[in-house]
Amino acid sequence: MKTKLYWQAALSSLIVIWSLCTASAHEVSPSIADLTIGAGTAVLELQMNAEAFIAGINLDDVTDTNETDLSDRYDTLRALPPEVLAEQLRAVWPDLAIGIALRAGADAIPLSLERVEVDQIGNTDLPRRTTLTLQGAVPVGASTLVLAWGAGFGELVLRQQGVAEPYTGFIRGGAQSDEIAIQGGGAQSGWQAFAGYVPVGFDHILPKGLDHILFVLGLFFLSARLGPLLWQVTAFTAAHTVTLALGALGWVNVPGSIVEPLIAASITYVAVENILARGLTPWRPVVVFCFGLLHGLGFASVLGEFGLPPDQFIPALIGFNVGVELGQLTVIALAFLAVGVWFRNKDWYRARIAVPASCVIAAVGVYWFMERVFL
Repeated sequence: MKTKLYWQAALSSLIVIWSLCTASAHEVSPSIADLTIGAGTAVLELQMNAEAFIAGINLDDVTDTNETDLSDRYDTLRALPPEVLAEQLRAVWPDLAIGIALRAGADAIPLSLERVEVDQIGNTDLPRRTTLTLQGAVPVGASTLVLAWGAGFGELVLRQQGVAEPYTGFIRGGAQSDEIAIQGGGAQSGWQAFAGYVPVGFDHILPKGLDHILFVLGLFFLSARLGPLLWQVTAFTAAHTVTLALGALGWVNVPGSIVEPLIAASITYVAVENILARGLTPWRPVVVFCFGLLHGLGFASVLGEFGLPPDQFIPALIGFNVGVELGQLTVIALAFLAVGVWFRNKDWYRARIAVPASCVIAAVGVYWFMERVFL
């Protein structure tokens, strides 16, 4: 009976390792649009993952392009030279343009595609950036604009440029922005910025932050008791809060090519120590604190993609951090409800749950480290 249980655990571990590894490489990122209005013209510079749009992937429903049956089409597009991908994007643009609607009151503002710029291929496991420049004539006398973002297009960060107190908004697929004052003055209040960035931070943990999820689970599986978990979570939170703030302020900038492999190594370390140690060691909180500094730099890189509203930088930064913390606490709560509340007092909890789970986490961490360093 015991042998059968271990074989089942091993098979489950292999399945989990395979699914996690294949899901790590094609994470969906939001599109970013910069809106500039002047001299009767609106210019929308849109940074997007063009391959996903051309392939017809519904970005509202997936966090990773591997989750869809169009992933092969996406990978083929991902390997195309920039000039070929630009041609394919222009070919499907009439269909995509229907979902990007700029209006001034009841008047639609037709947007023409002026320019397409595609980054070089680089690492085909990572999305590359394509920048579209769209332009339209603003009706005389218009004072506000609204941008509608198509269903299936995923999330959009919209940033107004060239005015005082610019508008910044986070728009989901199938929704539209608030009214954007052409002359500026539409900046969010502190509470609006705080509330708007809480879900952004949460979303970066659940469902998109798979590496951060595994690290938090590594902390959870060290011990079923609350004390060791609180020590570790406190150290991790304090550390990533520091580097998140420093990174968002631009005072610390470490390339992702360094940070991402080290995050993978941190996942492996905590998992291996779970296997070797039976409880909280004196050095564990210190090590977790150091790893938290790395994860904070990873969070800061996400904020670097979105940008923070300059007039409400601090509330938005705090909101993002609160969202991250809520995401982490949700991961811990789900893990506790799944296994901790039922089995933590069992004599076999460590041997049959904590150690096998840590083996899986360690294996995924090693895979990601090798992938991020050598591929």
